[in-house]
Amino acid sequence: MSVSHRLEDVIALFDRLFQARFNTHLVRGGDEPLYRPADAGCPYHRVIFARGYYASALHEISHWCIAGERRRQLEDYGYWYLPDGRDAEQQRRFEAAEVAPQALELLFSRACGLRFHVSVDNLGGNVEVDREAFSARVEERAARYEREGLPLRAAAFRAALLAFYAEGEPLSRAVSIGLRHLDQAYPSAAQASLPS
Repeated sequence: MSVSHRLEDVIALFDRLFQARFNTHLVRGGDEPLYRPADAGCPYHRVIFARGYYASALHEISHWCIAGERRRQLEDYGYWYLPDGRDAEQQRRFEAAEVAPQALELLFSRACGLRFHVSVDNLGGNVEVDREAFSARVEERAARYEREGLPLRAAAFRAALLAFYAEGEPLSRAVSIGLRHLDQAYPSAAQASLPS
């Protein structure tokens, strides 16, 4: 069976999982991805992915799933980003910061049946990039997540992706499956106020 990967579906899965608890929306953007916290001009946080690319959406979601509460109050989580043309030290720092997010992106891609490609993001640099070594580090980190568990938001999103894409559940059911993961640590206001 061929699976269709529509942007509307991944946006709906993300928004229905995380909007209520985290005031965050997944947004189709322009040339560059970006995370923007809520501000005077927009009342909700935005995970903005590039050019309508499905893989970009998964990658930006992976960064959001790792970022802690304090970092989610900062534009682009407060991280530095240097575009193509990095020197050896800058590339080493870039790769160190990208292993965990790309490992989650790999697991998200597998959950929805997409092929994953690591990104070393330094096309214009004068530095020799060892794509195979970086890919092995990403695979190793993904295996570690599998053994030790994913961050809670990542586990919830992956569960929803698996339900929707691998198991063919309707969107509403896939969201419910993801929400069960979140309920373990973030009970809804209604659940929190029930007498025990």
